Formats: sequence, C-alpha cells, structure tokens
Amino acid sequence: MDARLSGATDLAGFRADAVQLLAQQVPPEDVHWVIDEGYQDQFCDSQSPLASRPRNVARATTAIIPASFTRLCEFVVLHRDPERYALLYRLLWRLVHEPGLRNDPVDPDMLQAQHMAHAVRRDIHKMKANLRLRPIRDAQGQEWQLGSYEPAHHVVETVGAWMAKRLPASHWALFAPCRSVRCEDGLLLFGPGVPAAKTPLPGAPEADWLHCYQQVFASHDRPAAHA
Repeated sequence: MDARLSGATDLAGFRADAVQLLAQQVPPEDVHWVIDEGYQDQFCDSQSPLASRPRNVARATTAIIPASFTRLCEFVVLHRDPERYALLYRLLWRLVHEPGLRNDPVDPDMLQAQHMAHAVRRDIHKMKANLRLRPIRDAQGQEWQLGSYEPAHHVVETVGAWMAKRLPASHWALFAPCRSVRCEDGLLLFGPGVPAAKTPLPGAPEADWLHCYQQVFASHDRPAAHA
C-alpha cells in the first residue's frame, strides 16, 4: 500500500496517514511511503509549515500518539534518510502494540530515530551559527540580504521561520540546494533549490547574486503584507 506525502518534510501528512493506517491495522511492512519531490513552492507566514495540524484527524484520534514521539517526529522528518518515514511508522506501530518500548533505552529503532533527530538538531544549530548574508540593492533601490548555505538535512524551512522572527532586515533571501526561501516583511516564500555549483561565491559581484535571486523568484508575485 502506498502512502503519498506532499513533500520531503510533510509531517502533517505523515501524521494523518499514519493514524489512519494504524486505525485500519495496516502493519509497517505493508506500507510504502512515497514522497512527491515536485511539491509546489508556497507562501506562508513566519510559522514553520511543520506546525500544521494533521489533515482530517480528530483530536481524540491523535491523542493515542505519545507527546514524546510527536516531538521526535518533528526532527526525524527533516533528516535525509529516505527510510525515515518507514522508521517512524514502524516505531508508532510498535509503541501502540508494545507499550514497554517507550521505556527501552537500547531498542535499535528508537536509538536510530534519536540519533537522526540529534543530527538534525546539530544541523539546525550549525546553520544558524554559520549563515552569513550579504547586503545588496536591487534595480529599484531596495536593500536585500542575500546568502547561501548547504545544510546536511531538510532544515531550510525551519531555519527560515526562525530567521523571519529574529533577523532585523525585512527583506532577505537564502539559497540552498534543496530549497530556497525569501522573506518580505515577515512573509516567507519558498522556491526551488539552487545547486551549490550555481550559487554565487561570497565575494561574487552583486550582479551575480541578483541574477540568482531573479532566476529563483522572478516568476512569483510579490507577497502581500499582513492585514
């Protein structure tokens, strides 16, 4: 049975499908998790897309998921391991059918998930600490802060939401191989990624950075400000 997710970090979709599969007693070995890598670029506010509630899942249904497991999922789905969703559903299945699992400190599946979550947390911390943005003015005289980074995992959305709340600059854009993001006055727009080989070097001319920005975001309308 295929369980289709709308993107690499579709936590809401995973939670919804996992709970429904669990209710139907579909064992982990019968589920094939399929990620649609062609998901659409999107606008969002400064809240992370990962914060969405599951689709069409009642609160009473999601209550069967331990809070600690939910928190673990938020980080594991950002890992690059292609089997991460299969691992998480297997863990959820086992948590329901093997109540003692949550107290087993050496279970291989739980240890693997915890190690993956730790790697993602470390990647987020490194990106926040090492990211550098360069001030550049566009043809209209608007100042932008532009930069690039190559994270090890799918953390651009999470770090982008963090930057939108904390960065003094109101206009900035970040390019990464997996996905790009721009921010205007607190609104985020995610766009396609830029391969590292095509990303301007830190000391490249401003024209190169502006060209990169236009290639990624020129086809999008300017985000509307909050009412």
